[in-house]
Amino acid sequence: MKSDVLLRMAIDFSILSLVAIGGANAIAPEMHRQLVDVLHWMDDAEFANLFALGQVAPGPNIMVLSLVGWKMAGLSGLIVATLAALVPTCALAWVTGRFVSRYGRAAWFDSLKAGLTPIAIGLVLSSSLVMARAADHDALGFLATAATAALVLFTAINPIFALGLFAGAAALAATMWPGV
Repeated sequence: MKSDVLLRMAIDFSILSLVAIGGANAIAPEMHRQLVDVLHWMDDAEFANLFALGQVAPGPNIMVLSLVGWKMAGLSGLIVATLAALVPTCALAWVTGRFVSRYGRAAWFDSLKAGLTPIAIGLVLSSSLVMARAADHDALGFLATAATAALVLFTAINPIFALGLFAGAAALAATMWPGV
């Protein structure tokens, strides 16, 4: 059983890492679909918690795959997931670096970069929708997500302030209305 999980993680995470234009946030929808809907390795809340932990921990945000590996198969899962997430991407980055050094000044290359930019933005935006659906299960969660999105879209205020504000609001609500 464990070897089946390790093999599946190695294959799936390698593929995901290669299409992570924009980082782990860009592949969150597919990660969620695979881990929650297809493989049933975890539920929405577990996925949201691991993803959040991977985002706030120091280091690259692709660390979420390592956390999933740890949850599914312990230390060997962590190692397989981490290698699957990093080795293909590092190899692609090396090949791309060689390619850019050779063709980086060509006009068609500028067009290629301009075409990849909206794809990366779209992938990151779609991941935010998936994460909001996975994490927001009550009115306070929906309010926090909507207010933070508005804060990011319409101001130059750092979103970390919204995190602190809503963490405080949740603690206050839990104190004032236990069990809510």
